[in-house]
Amino acid sequence: MKKVFFYDTTLRDGAQSERISFSLEDKIRIAQKLDEFGIDYIEGGWPGSNPKDLNFFKRIKEVPLRHAKIAAFGSTRRAQVLPEDDANLKALLDSDTPVVTIFGKSWTLHVTEVLRTTLENNLKMIYDSVKYLKSFGKEVIYDAEHFFDGYKADPEYALSTLEAASEGGADWIVLADTNGGTLPWEVEEILEKVMERIKKPIGIHAHNDSGLAVANSIVSVKKGATQVQGTINGYGERCGNANLCTIIPILQLKMNIEVVPEEKLSQLTDLANWVSEIANLPPDPSSPFVGRSAFAHKGGVHVNAVLKNPKSYEHIDPAKVGNKRRILVSELSGTSTIVSKVKEFNIDLDRDSPLAKLILDKITHLENEGYYFEGAEASFELLVRHLLGQETKLFDLISLRVLIEKIGDSGETITEATLKLNVKDQIVHVAAEGDGPVHALDQALRKALIEFYPELKNIHLSDFKVRVINGNAGTAAKVRVLIDSTNDKGDTWSTVGVSTNIIEASWESLVQSIEYGIMKVREA
Repeated sequence: MKKVFFYDTTLRDGAQSERISFSLEDKIRIAQKLDEFGIDYIEGGWPGSNPKDLNFFKRIKEVPLRHAKIAAFGSTRRAQVLPEDDANLKALLDSDTPVVTIFGKSWTLHVTEVLRTTLENNLKMIYDSVKYLKSFGKEVIYDAEHFFDGYKADPEYALSTLEAASEGGADWIVLADTNGGTLPWEVEEILEKVMERIKKPIGIHAHNDSGLAVANSIVSVKKGATQVQGTINGYGERCGNANLCTIIPILQLKMNIEVVPEEKLSQLTDLANWVSEIANLPPDPSSPFVGRSAFAHKGGVHVNAVLKNPKSYEHIDPAKVGNKRRILVSELSGTSTIVSKVKEFNIDLDRDSPLAKLILDKITHLENEGYYFEGAEASFELLVRHLLGQETKLFDLISLRVLIEKIGDSGETITEATLKLNVKDQIVHVAAEGDGPVHALDQALRKALIEFYPELKNIHLSDFKVRVINGNAGTAAKVRVLIDSTNDKGDTWSTVGVSTNIIEASWESLVQSIEYGIMKVREA
């Protein structure tokens, strides 16, 4: 197999996602990260479209990249303008990148109805633009927009647009499934015809509107394409672009095409999560290879099998892409799941022991009541330690009161929590205000405990989620409260509380979050 080059368009296509808005600094940092990972080409944006992209190309020249080439993106010249007079081509040259990518029209519909020009003139626009950019010594990538739709509408004309780019001197011809509606076998058949006519290196640029962007990229490589364009996490307009975090491990681990060094591939999960953090989006837990759930096992039969031989339910070793196996505890668990899970807490149990059965029965009962332990593993560990008699109770609750007062329709809402606790045989009575009842409880609890447990100053509530479990019960429905917490070392954990009273459920989860955090500090 020839080397396959990866062309990342996260900074342009990814930024077109309706949920994403990268700052200039974000774009610089992402480019550096992609370069470190081993991506071959990084498309920085369209310098003729906005000042941010123009500034990116100025700034990135000051950044020492070790591997990647930076590409500027734009279109062919306008219909009635010479290349040397075209503002878009001028902006591409002014970006001063070693690589320039331009797109042109392959589909007769776009030529006549969007560009409003003749088919012959469109061919000249493609040829002139490529030739002009090549005269400045640029590596030119020609992106054939809507190529597959164009081919299906008029095969001969679509191929003639590629020939125009090739004759102009394009270094790469990239076929774009811009509407994302082409099926994999169509891609294969059309690619065969392209290879017969075009002797330049071929690339694929697939969109995911039919959920086939990865599949279309893979079959293109199988047919001889040597450049794959896509984005990290598949970000992009509408349904997104081809997901490089899926394509890269498929090529490297399943098709034996080395894309990046092995040690870099093991950083793929970190890369995916890091870019999602910069994009201010939660990582997709179901993302193949890099998602948190990609190697998570919940069913008891599955867990039993994977513990005997991971290949039974894992198509690769998760460590190869920097991910890890997770055993989830739920009402679907068997004793094998329990035994495996408690080993993570340095607790050894025999699968046939009465305690393993007791833990499983307790989990099954609680999940039937609305608890959710696969998303609250700290609560599960506390439960196990309680059943083992290893519980360390921080205090006894004597009384709890939450007062919410609103003054007038437009007045301020005041929330106050009052706690009376027995802490180490001392009665502590405190009150605190907060932005809502849970925040007030958190503030009051910290105020009461900080003198006895100074470790508490490094434990912080980071997220709070409420879900109604049985909505058909109306205002009497049970609620499940999940609290995420973190400490100054970057450790995170989740706890759960359930009740028909949202304050009680919140209190249960909040207390567990603090108990777990202090327990872990003292075990360290």
